[in-house]
Parts: sequence; structure tokens; C-alpha cells
Amino acid sequence: MDLASKTYDVADVHAVQELYHANGWTDGLPIVPPTQDAVHACLDWAMIPPDQLLGIEPVRGVPITAEKLAINAVMAGCLPMHFPAVVTAFVAMLEPEFLLHGATASTGGCAVFIVLSGPVCRELGAAGSFNALGNSDRATATIGRAIRLALINILEVRPGGIDRSTLGHPGKFSYCVAEDEADSAWLPLHAQRGLPPEVSAVTVMAAGAPRQIMNEWTTEPEEILETFAAEMRANMRHYSIWAGNYALIIPKQLREHLQVARWSKTDIAAFIFERARIRRGEWAAVGKGKVVRDRGESEYAALESPDHLLVVAAGGPAGGFGAVIPPWLGHKSRAVTLPIGACVDCEPPER
Repeated sequence: MDLASKTYDVADVHAVQELYHANGWTDGLPIVPPTQDAVHACLDWAMIPPDQLLGIEPVRGVPITAEKLAINAVMAGCLPMHFPAVVTAFVAMLEPEFLLHGATASTGGCAVFIVLSGPVCRELGAAGSFNALGNSDRATATIGRAIRLALINILEVRPGGIDRSTLGHPGKFSYCVAEDEADSAWLPLHAQRGLPPEVSAVTVMAAGAPRQIMNEWTTEPEEILETFAAEMRANMRHYSIWAGNYALIIPKQLREHLQVARWSKTDIAAFIFERARIRRGEWAAVGKGKVVRDRGESEYAALESPDHLLVVAAGGPAGGFGAVIPPWLGHKSRAVTLPIGACVDCEPPER
């Protein structure tokens, strides 16, 4: 089937870059020219026709077709084998509970945090070890970037236009991590969230920038997790008091202490649920006393329930580090997990 998108004749690859930059079709970085052959290769790999409707943006009614998404995946540097993960991530973002328009138009400046889990990580060479939240590998870098370019070019989420971010953060270029299942005794994230462990899946979350922690002075699970909880409490004081999805990135050194003590992801979530909470009066100590009013003793939890914590096994093999990834704005946006390769017209599984 022929592509419906407009085509351009350009002299060389340098002219392609200038054409795309001049029209605001990039994220500021060079792109891979989305030739018809390259776009068709992505569509063929996913076995999706170009005109397949993947979904409709729920606020402005913008249709998302496979062709348009494939164009942006090629631009981001994706290989055809990466495209099914891109499709699944975008379909997950279109779920009403994700609140795509709010997350991308807010002054809060969040980015779409993506977690790959299941066999897809091995199949794509998506590394969940060294520099897991940075440029660890081609798959996570390009899949995350494809989502941002698609937001720009399909939904017109450009800075100063729909994107009203006051600051934003570097995750807007690419914010994708692979779970390190090969070196973890825990259930993968998607299994923790109700999908069969053997499937591949994508989880999306509207998220702030990562907040790195360090605790190299203990092997006790409670003490390790108290450091994570303290960072979540800090986020509640400094940014937003409202409960929502948080993600904990736990690398190998800290993960091993927890696993030796036989702490599961469920145990971790239960502990964090109890410890990551503050009283409204604590805002007075960080310059927000005027909003405390007569509710200083009111208690707020970072999580509505333990199930709202995303525990991700990822990160290099040495160093007592970890990261807390906070939500964009509490419960207004929910993390969504979908299996890769599921029918885009079918009812989604329970969350």
C-alpha cells in the first residue's frame, strides 16, 4: 500500500536536515531521513498497514495512524524491530487514564517515561545495566526519542505551542529504560502489573526528572528503602503533595541486598507505601507556609496504594545508587502497561 504522506525532493542528507529543522519537525537534533523504503520496513515488521488507525487523541481528536508513527520512528533512528515497542507505547499513552493532553501541555514539564520489560529487552539488545537512564543502547535511545518526535509532529507538542513547559527536563529527548531481568530474581514490571511474565510489554508514565539517591552504608532492606522513601518525601515537599505513580530504579548492588533478604517487589511497595508520606505542615519549612493554613496535621501519602509503585530492576553492577522517578501531577495521570503486539482495536487488559 502506498504512503499517504507528502514527499519532498532534496539534494542530499544535509538538505534534509535543514528542511526538517526549518519546519520545526525535529527535537533540535539531526534526524534519519524517513524514506518510503525505511517507513515501509517498519510497518512491514509490525505487520501493520500504513492507514491503520492506532487511536485518537482524546482531547483534540487527532487521529494517530501507523504511517505517521513509523515516519517519526525512522526519524528517531529506530530499526524496524524497534517499531512494535513504539506502537505499543503510543497506544498506551492514548488510554484516558494517562491524560496525554494534560501531561504534554502542562507548565510542569514532564516527559513520557517508558519501561521495556519481558523478552523484548533481549531481542532488541536493550541494556538495563550500565548507564540505564542514559545513552545505554540504541533501542532505548531511539524508542524514547521516537515518542517525543511523534508528539511534536503528530500532536504538535512544540515548546511555546501546546508544550507550555516552564523548564522541562532532558528526559524529553528520550526517557526509556529496559528492565534488567537477566540479573534479577524479581518478577518483571509487567508481571507485577498483571500481565503474563513470558510476554513483552511497555509501561508508560508521565514523569518528572530522576532524583538520584545513594546509600552504601547498610545491607538492611529497611534502611536502603528508607533512603528512597526520604527522596519521595522530599519531592512531596518541594514539588507536589499529591499521590500518584512513582518509579524506583534499583540497580544491582542495592537490589542484591534486598533479594538476599528475600524482599519482593510487593514487599518493597508495602514498605514504601507506609514510609513515603508527609504532613502538610512540613511545607512551612520549605517556604510554602501560606498554603498550610489550618491543615498542618493532615497527612498525605505519596502512593494511593502499594500497587501504584513501579519497581524497576535496572542499573550498573556496582555502586549503592538508585533513583526515584516522580509523577507529573499526582493521580491526574496514571501509568499504563500494555503487551507488545496486542491488537490495537481490542479491549485493554486490566491495570
